[in-house]
Amino acid sequence: MLTKNHKSNTKTIIMKTILNKILILFLFVVGFAACKSDDMNFSDAKVTAVNSLYEPSDDKAVNLTPSGSLYFSWEPAAVEDGGAPLYEVLFDKTDGDFSNPIYVTASDQNGYSNGASLTHKILSTVAGYAGAEPGETATVKWTVRSSRGINQVLSPASRKLTLTRFVGFTELPDQVFITGSGCEAGDDIANAIQMTRVGQGEYEVYVKLVSGGTYKFVDSKSGTPREFYVENNMIKEGAESTSNSLNGVYRIYLDFNTASLTSPVEIVNVGYWFCPNNKVEWNLKYAGSGVWTGTGLVNFKQEGWGRDQRYKFRVTTKDSSGTTVMEDWGPKNANEDGTPSGAESYYDLNVYLTASLNDPQWNPKWKFASEFDGANVTLTIKMSGEQYTHEVSK
Repeated sequence: MLTKNHKSNTKTIIMKTILNKILILFLFVVGFAACKSDDMNFSDAKVTAVNSLYEPSDDKAVNLTPSGSLYFSWEPAAVEDGGAPLYEVLFDKTDGDFSNPIYVTASDQNGYSNGASLTHKILSTVAGYAGAEPGETATVKWTVRSSRGINQVLSPASRKLTLTRFVGFTELPDQVFITGSGCEAGDDIANAIQMTRVGQGEYEVYVKLVSGGTYKFVDSKSGTPREFYVENNMIKEGAESTSNSLNGVYRIYLDFNTASLTSPVEIVNVGYWFCPNNKVEWNLKYAGSGVWTGTGLVNFKQEGWGRDQRYKFRVTTKDSSGTTVMEDWGPKNANEDGTPSGAESYYDLNVYLTASLNDPQWNPKWKFASEFDGANVTLTIKMSGEQYTHEVSK
């Protein structure tokens, strides 16, 4: 049972605890208000205008490239409390007054630098906002706005800049698919065939084209993808489609860096080439989606030093003018001369122009594993995916 003194002490402790909490809360509120007041003082500090623009020079002309950049710099502004101002670079049409600029971007170092390194891709976008199509030229003007919170001051100086856009796309697609009634994929975008990325902004696909239909390219098989079509061998972005008059299996190559399509090359025939006999032994048939397959007898050739098992693929193609061009599909490593080790990468495949080879009978080539001597062998070529390759089985 608590005594009277115990009750009094307990009550005192409770009161002290409450008073301490109230004091802490009061100090927190005062501190927060002080911080807020400091922030307001920071935000309201006056800032001067940028009086001089350094570079680029007035009326500078720039031929833009996908990988280029251009440096802008100007005289620093001053803030009344000695702090650091923020900067933005503004672009406008030549008859504009920057009240409604066509493009605004912060300077380097999140806006704290009195300089800005802008990529040619950004400047191509600026030129586009000024009315220039890819490959065309536009003249814009630029200036700098300094600020400190809510206080913003526009520089009284401005300079003109003439920009010639590169033909390619500013934003390169990360992946590309082909779809449409004019190709084997059909109209259902869910069945679109993915193109192989062969370089930055470069894509290739082996696909059967169907005459009388149309095809287009998309960057996704779902949602609302970007769409591309070809007109006069130039890639354009939009919902239109490319009319197709070709019928057969073709290699299509797109370069979004230059917005160009290389005229489709027809794959007329793919044959199994046995190097010791210097000829195609039998042909493979197109199975769809960039895959060829065929089965036939493989007999190594007896030589004085042993059994010769070297092979590759000899391919007949036809360009847009109807000229026949021979290709060799061989090892990714053109100097490959080892016995199959079981590694999948051994069967990776590259395309070579036969006429460019020093010794087209023999190089480049793979070697069959010994188990395939005298057997019916199935060869499957896969010209799709991240890496072209082939399989050997029986």
